[in-house]
Amino acid sequence: MATTARRRTKPAGSDLSPQARTEHALAWLREHASAQHRDGMARFAIPADRAFGVPMKDIQSLAKQLGRDHGLAAALWDTDVYEARMLAAHVEEPERVTAQQMDRWCRDFDNWAVCDTLCFALFDRTPHAWRKVEQWSSRKGEFQKRAAFALLATLALHDRLEDEALYAQGLALIEREAFDDRNFVKKGVNWALRAIGMRESWRAAAVALAKRLAAAEHAGARWIGKDALREFAKRGPKAHGTKRTPAKKARKRIRSSAD
Repeated sequence: MATTARRRTKPAGSDLSPQARTEHALAWLREHASAQHRDGMARFAIPADRAFGVPMKDIQSLAKQLGRDHGLAAALWDTDVYEARMLAAHVEEPERVTAQQMDRWCRDFDNWAVCDTLCFALFDRTPHAWRKVEQWSSRKGEFQKRAAFALLATLALHDRLEDEALYAQGLALIEREAFDDRNFVKKGVNWALRAIGMRESWRAAAVALAKRLAAAEHAGARWIGKDALREFAKRGPKAHGTKRTPAKKARKRIRSSAD
């Protein structure tokens, strides 16, 4: 008896144009927004002037309904709506992201939440990730430079660098930029140092760097080093190739890098 091949179910509305799907997504986001959540965004240093007030879990739920769609991601990003840009990170197709697109979107970063989510959920899955760490680490904009170190942190946490020697270069970038006093750069640099230090083979090098920074005269560099040393004392390193961070813990870790 012949068996019937199972057909893959298309995401809802996948036959519509990207513009039509975007309008549908925006309507869904508005329906799931709350003034209370929007007003609370300021506590986490997230500007709410272009936001609806939708919890991240709901944005991720919508992303699952929509599925991956490169055209939709581009249209969502162009709306300049906070939740739409967060949604774009989860519906974009990593294999279709170009280096030029990463640069365009990075130039638009104006808060840590969008910056970190794009790096954590999308950019570190592209073949251009390491190159952007190098390039963005010299950017003048606060969130553009933060993106370099958020991306470096997620590459380490997600075990996405095939060439382990690149972590040595990452530590060199951390030491070079540890003297940038801007709040979100400083915390991004700290996150990257802690993430590399969670790798068993790089714990000793990360601890050595943290000790050098902790002894620095510069207050910002000293904070980066001391905070990393406190983290290392609390948590042991993970062996190469260990299970990746669950989504719920990942969101908490992203938020802690900005607090």
